[in-house]
Amino acid sequence: MVNVLLLREPSSDTPDRYESAFTRAGYHPTSISVLTTLHDNVERLLEIVRDGPKTHGFGGVVITSKRSCDTWREALKILRYSDSNHSPKDEGENEGAHGRGVADWATVPFYVVGQATATALKDLFTEYNDLGLGSPPDVRGQSSGSAAILGPFILSDMENRPLGRLLYLTGDKNKDTISRILEEGGVELEPLQVYRTQGSPVFEKELEVVLASRSSEAARQEESKSKHWWIIYFAPSAAAYVTPILSKHFYFESTETETEIQPTPSNLNSNTTHQQEQHLIRTKIAAIGPTTRDFLHDELGLRVHVMAQKPTPEDVVSVVTNCDRGGGDGEK
Repeated sequence: MVNVLLLREPSSDTPDRYESAFTRAGYHPTSISVLTTLHDNVERLLEIVRDGPKTHGFGGVVITSKRSCDTWREALKILRYSDSNHSPKDEGENEGAHGRGVADWATVPFYVVGQATATALKDLFTEYNDLGLGSPPDVRGQSSGSAAILGPFILSDMENRPLGRLLYLTGDKNKDTISRILEEGGVELEPLQVYRTQGSPVFEKELEVVLASRSSEAARQEESKSKHWWIIYFAPSAAAYVTPILSKHFYFESTETETEIQPTPSNLNSNTTHQQEQHLIRTKIAAIGPTTRDFLHDELGLRVHVMAQKPTPEDVVSVVTNCDRGGGDGEK
């Protein structure tokens, strides 16, 4: 059974959608958190959420990461706590102050880049329906799969019904793809950074636990140690942090020569001897989308064997299984 390392935070859902999809396909998947997320500008987001879109002139919201939904949840959590500390005589005032404003978010479209963000947003509205979010959000663009596709989709969607300004929730490592496309199309954006990421301090330890467990299982089942692993990359920021750590255990293929050497530009284990190389695990790489693929290829010099056309469990599993069955690389 081929092992799959998913460089992502395990889902709170039971069962996890990515792990379930790979298990059904006959793989042995494990998710390890790569990054920790810190909320930014929660007070400003709280003000916007409480007041509602009309107060600030927003006709819609652009969200390209589930992490932005996590910060929105944090704002709603604070708002709920504030509600619980109002006395009964304040109840009418509380509804007038922000109850209607929160409810109005169900009247504007939320443009998202993938199904995971769409699901997180819908769960958010359900979880905080007591604050006025009784109606499900108007989610659009979830099948786009990338910012390069979502941008034109938003422009097309707005052609027949101008929405005015869009609130754009970002992280600290966002590229300008969405903002450039929309601003060139005449759409006014108000970006607000609501999270930042940093490398998980326990990633290496968790990785070593997983590798030891898989090695023990392989020994018990008398499986060949030469069988390759799949590593699934979900974001450039994660790739930059974990690849030097992964290179201590896994053997990557180079983009330039397609020979099995350690990735550039850092020349990660350039002093590795041939004998040491034999103990590294042979690896195939899959990217969740074009942004991650390009980073792996252009910045880290890694050969990406396959790329999912859409950021869904089904698409990722499909390209991986096709490659393993001899269907060739799926980077295009």
